[in-house]
Amino acid sequence: MKVNKNNLIKRSTGEKIFSVFNYIFMVGIMFIMLYPLWYVLVASFSDPVALSGHSGFLFKPLGFSTDAYRLMTKNPMIFKGYGNTLFLVIVGLAVNMTLTCLGAYFMSRKNVPFQKPITLMIIFTMYFSGGMIPFYMTVMDLGLKNSLMSLILPGAVSTFNLIILRTAFASVPEALEESARLDGASHWRIMLQIVLPLSKASLSVIALYYAVGHWNAWFNAMLFLDDRELFPLQLVLREILIQNDTSSMTQMVNVGDSSFIGETIKYAVIIVSVVPILCIYPFIQKYFEKGVMIGAVKG
Repeated sequence: MKVNKNNLIKRSTGEKIFSVFNYIFMVGIMFIMLYPLWYVLVASFSDPVALSGHSGFLFKPLGFSTDAYRLMTKNPMIFKGYGNTLFLVIVGLAVNMTLTCLGAYFMSRKNVPFQKPITLMIIFTMYFSGGMIPFYMTVMDLGLKNSLMSLILPGAVSTFNLIILRTAFASVPEALEESARLDGASHWRIMLQIVLPLSKASLSVIALYYAVGHWNAWFNAMLFLDDRELFPLQLVLREILIQNDTSSMTQMVNVGDSSFIGETIKYAVIIVSVVPILCIYPFIQKYFEKGVMIGAVKG
């Protein structure tokens, strides 16, 4: 790398070649990550018969048909699953953030009695657990079986998220807390009016972690829910994709076309299930680096 007379940096030939290969590599990675989603999207709008005879790459719809989305609405479980998932995200997120903020504030304060042993016991749960059977028996004994609360309360606090938020709270200058105490502020007021407003970036990241976790949750629902009316969207999606259950949506088409339209319905359901997260993520993505790094620099 050389500097010319106008104090402008001139890149060497090797650096230019490296930049070209770097751009090509990054474009390739971007294509690998985006193409599967694009394939599902265009396949969901393709003609079922034309799609069944296609092989290889797919960059645009084969024909154009919205039958998959129209028939998908014939399945009442899609809307019930959406409603149950929204309940899990809204109520679960409120429970998660409340308990995580309280725990992180406690762990970030100094001179708190028994703070270190309690913190060690909390961290211990991140590496060791009782296993699936004790977990299932605990949920049964608490009377949470076949209830949406069985998907919220057992995992109300994530130790990983708690540690990140605890470190973020600990990075708030002590002088602010001391001045607030001189003015007679209680712990509640310090947390609500000082610590939380100064930790918005970390709170946004943790909230997105919890929200995506609730939106994608299906395993605990499969374990604890027997009533299909309580199934979240991901469990309904699992039935359609893995168990190949599209019968309730293909009854209105010809018998010969039902197997073809069933494939495009699967693609349509996938798109419907991921669109909300794709719409929300760009607005919160800017907080990721800032929020997580705040909890990593100091602590």
